[in-house]
Amino acid sequence: MKVGADLAAAIIVVAILWVGIAAAMAVMAARRLRRAQSVLGAARLLKTLVDTSPARPLVIRSDDTVEADDLLVRDLGLDRVPSRVGELSSPTGGIVREDLDAVAAALNDLRMGGTTVRRQVRLVGRDRAVEVRASLAPPPMEPGTILLWLFDISDADAERSKLARRLGQTEAALDALTQLIENAPFPMWYRGPDLSLGLVNSAFVAAVEGNDAAEVIERGSELIDAVGHEGARGGAERALEVGRPYVRVQPATIGQERRMLRIVDVPLPTGAVAGFAIDIQDLEDARNELARHQESQRELADRMTAGAAQFDSNRHLAFFNQPFAIMAQLDPEWLAENPEFDRILDRMREMNRLPEARDYPAWKAERRGWFTSPEEAIEEDWILANGDHLRVVGQPLPDGGLRLIFEDRTEQVRLASARDTLLRVRAATFDNLFEIISVFASDGRLYLWNRRFSEVWDLDEAWLAEHPRVDELVPAMAKRLSNPTAAAQVRELVRSTTSGRQSGTGRISMTDGRHFEFAAVPLPDGNALFTMIDVTDSTRIEAALRERATALEEADKVKTDFVANMSYELRTPLTSIGGFAEMLAAGYAGKLAPAANDYVNAILESVARLSKLIDDVLDLTQGDTRGVILERERVDLGGLCRAAAEAFRPRAEEKEQTLEVAIEPSTGTAIGDVRRLRESIEHILRNAVNFTDEHGLIQLRAAGNEEYAIITVTDDGPGIPVEDQAQVFARFHRSSGQGGSDAALGLGLPLTRQFIEAHGGTVELVSAPGKGTAVTISIPRAPR
Repeated sequence: MKVGADLAAAIIVVAILWVGIAAAMAVMAARRLRRAQSVLGAARLLKTLVDTSPARPLVIRSDDTVEADDLLVRDLGLDRVPSRVGELSSPTGGIVREDLDAVAAALNDLRMGGTTVRRQVRLVGRDRAVEVRASLAPPPMEPGTILLWLFDISDADAERSKLARRLGQTEAALDALTQLIENAPFPMWYRGPDLSLGLVNSAFVAAVEGNDAAEVIERGSELIDAVGHEGARGGAERALEVGRPYVRVQPATIGQERRMLRIVDVPLPTGAVAGFAIDIQDLEDARNELARHQESQRELADRMTAGAAQFDSNRHLAFFNQPFAIMAQLDPEWLAENPEFDRILDRMREMNRLPEARDYPAWKAERRGWFTSPEEAIEEDWILANGDHLRVVGQPLPDGGLRLIFEDRTEQVRLASARDTLLRVRAATFDNLFEIISVFASDGRLYLWNRRFSEVWDLDEAWLAEHPRVDELVPAMAKRLSNPTAAAQVRELVRSTTSGRQSGTGRISMTDGRHFEFAAVPLPDGNALFTMIDVTDSTRIEAALRERATALEEADKVKTDFVANMSYELRTPLTSIGGFAEMLAAGYAGKLAPAANDYVNAILESVARLSKLIDDVLDLTQGDTRGVILERERVDLGGLCRAAAEAFRPRAEEKEQTLEVAIEPSTGTAIGDVRRLRESIEHILRNAVNFTDEHGLIQLRAAGNEEYAIITVTDDGPGIPVEDQAQVFARFHRSSGQGGSDAALGLGLPLTRQFIEAHGGTVELVSAPGKGTAVTISIPRAPR
């Protein structure tokens, strides 16, 4: 029992061991199964990869046997699976024999230790390109085995050819672009990522005055500087920052000339920047010139008297000048907002700058139709409520716009009305004038005449309305003249007045006994005014007056001769009386009693006074008939005035008058007759002393300049009445004042004027009743 128990125990132990071994074996089998499945999956994956690969593998063993799959046979176009290398070519498919032989030779070289084989081969009967790549197979394959891959590179070859062609085209385009950049007439450049110059063209080199591109790049010459402007690098940095071309306009000095450039920096994907500069100086000059021209045109439009406004195709105001704003009475700031056509009309209506219209909407619609009117210009006259008259011209524009021109004709209409009224008034005035009036045009035609013209010359109004020429009028006028040939004077006078612009006068006599004076006057418009006036009565009166004047002249001559003869006749007995009186005074008849001596002195004084009066009368009468004969000598006028004043000082002292004398050094001298100049001063002083009351003031002042000596005598006497002042210089005028006989006869001032005017001087008298009298004589330095 014990043995059985041990046996059973041993069996159990063995069973347990076998179970453990079986379990271990099962685990190991499971692992191997999983490994085998993994290897199988990898093999299947490799087969899938090989099947889907663009290359077909071929194994060539050392004895030239080959292993190929069905896909390779199909791709090569073989009818059976090859067993050797030579069977890879056949008449109906496979590799072209020449290419296969070359590949076989290369494979032998590969076995001998050559490098990897890589060749392109052709397929028989197919337009396909195949690349063969061969190398020794790695272990565990037997030595000398070659692994060969065949790649179908037909598409890649086509793409490569295409790329080659594109590369060639790109190179050609690049060469052309390079030549274009090099020969561009404006500077171009390229900056690397560090923004330093890497490429410049010839225009850039010339602009910076460099020798060649290499020198310019080496020294880093820039086209523009950064003084006051953004520098060249700054523009490139700005272009990279914004990520798009950066354009700016800056000045630069090119060829010793300041030019304006438009500079463009273009950012490149590589971080580099390309750029170019275009000279726009001519464009800037043209733009400035255009701006100046537009400004001048606008200033010209603003200075025009006509208003102008232009509307675009949308009927909005595009332009206006100041006269338009003034005529329309619209605010220029509002007009600057480019309002629409209808709004402008509405605003003008509010300002009463449109004519009255019963149907304003229809009127406005009609004016709106001007934009599309087929007419070149539409003209209208607008009469406003306040009487203003506007002429409006509308011009449709080809682009659908409209130009309006406003002309203020208010003043013209008023002037035309005034002219018509003036013409009517002139015609009525001419017809009612006493004078005969006619106007001849520059061509000699009768342009205007009055009623008396046709009546005097007995001319038909209908014929005159045809405006006949003066040559046609002369024969008709000659019939009315007592001397028919005198009509030619009228024709010649009209011709000389219209063509020669010379005035003329004349006189004609009519057959009816009337006499006319005529005159021709050039008018500013080139016409000639011909006037005639009836002088029949004045001619008769003139003849009567002439006869009377002749009689008076003869009577005056008789009177003058009588006065002269009487003066000579009186001088003879007066001389005898004076001589005998002097003899008595000298004691030739014995000593006289005191009373008798006084009588003799009175006789001598009267004789002297009478002699002086006779001399004055002779001078006055002879001066009127034969003129005053002057002596020529240098006269001290200052001394002359003092001597004359001293001569009358006793007389002034008798009347207790004050005689003041003021002689300026400028009085000087004059060339003249000393006697007559002294008598002239004495006559004035005599009148002043005689006509001034007692205790009066008499002043004598003398001064002068380079041409004249001026002597003035003033007094504070009673003065001369206004009605007598015009007669004080008349001969033998008897004054109403007191004084001696010569003053009463009125000889002093007439003689003074005669003597002074004979020297070329003047005598002026200023007097007022109750305020005295002032007489001023002006004596030239030399007689004239």
